[in-house]
Amino acid sequence: MDRATPPNVPHRRLNALTGRYVLVSPHRTQRPWQGKVEAPVRETRPTYDPTCYLCPGNARAGGVRNPPYESTFVFVNDFAALLPDPPALEPPTGDPILQWEPVRGESRVICFSPRHDLTLAEMDHAALCEVVALWVEQLGELGERYRWVQIFESKGAIVGASNPHPHGQIWASDFLPNEARAEDAQQRRYWEAHGRPLLVDYAALERGGERAVVENAHWLVVVPFWAYWPFETLVLPKRHVLRLTDLTDEERGALADILKRMLVRFDNLFETSFPYLSGWHGAPTGAGYDEDVRHWQLHAHFYPPLLRSASVQKFVASYEWLAEAQRDLSAEAAAARLRELPERHYRAR
Repeated sequence: MDRATPPNVPHRRLNALTGRYVLVSPHRTQRPWQGKVEAPVRETRPTYDPTCYLCPGNARAGGVRNPPYESTFVFVNDFAALLPDPPALEPPTGDPILQWEPVRGESRVICFSPRHDLTLAEMDHAALCEVVALWVEQLGELGERYRWVQIFESKGAIVGASNPHPHGQIWASDFLPNEARAEDAQQRRYWEAHGRPLLVDYAALERGGERAVVENAHWLVVVPFWAYWPFETLVLPKRHVLRLTDLTDEERGALADILKRMLVRFDNLFETSFPYLSGWHGAPTGAGYDEDVRHWQLHAHFYPPLLRSASVQKFVASYEWLAEAQRDLSAEAAAARLRELPERHYRAR
């Protein structure tokens, strides 16, 4: 063991980004499983589905028809969670317990590809570069008006994706959401104590270590020391970068490369289209937002739910809802499994 890895006994690990702990019980990976088992998905989808509301030229659920797009495509969500000009909201009653506040924002959908049968893991480098470019473009535009721009993807029916067409979403808001607030506070605290960004120091600590999965000249992918989900990963730039809009052209291309190499490993792990929740966190934005954000470092979270196979997922158990997050498979063991996988997609072998 290197990097002062805890022994193979129960212990708690601090999530340096949120300030919350996770209970790690690595000895429990040997316990028998007689719980729910999902049937593995081995579907083969067509390149175009006439019933899909995200495919080019098709009518969406709200009645609007998609253009015959040939690359990435973005549109305003027909059932948006946030509205740019919502109806006026009456102020709270004054009760110290029942509190609310108005919010403004926009919700958009990004179609990664016109092909219905592709995922990011199976797209080529040029197509992934187009996705990265669209993320940057959307952040640049929405970041001028909103304090937080959340770019994210929910991949797979098991995590609640309502459509298998490769797509993600963007929710921009005039407030800082809970997770962003927690990460802002923790990164600021570290900066004030050490004069350096937390995640820049963390990337330097993990490079070449047992929790590193894959890296290139500009990016590093690790299973973070404090990971909660079995094969959770953190995507980190190797230099100090505040936001996606601050990346150089070379770094954008390298990002497409590292995402491809990581996501192919995900799919190869259980030879299935690996489900996950993912999203980008960068420094807060917004017109007039002039607060010092040097403590921030751009990063992406990937939270896959699969645990033992393509048909066994991790569930949030009663103890976790009532007490504290808990995991069995150690971060080091998960990283080793991902690191050893081939970079050629199993469907292409």
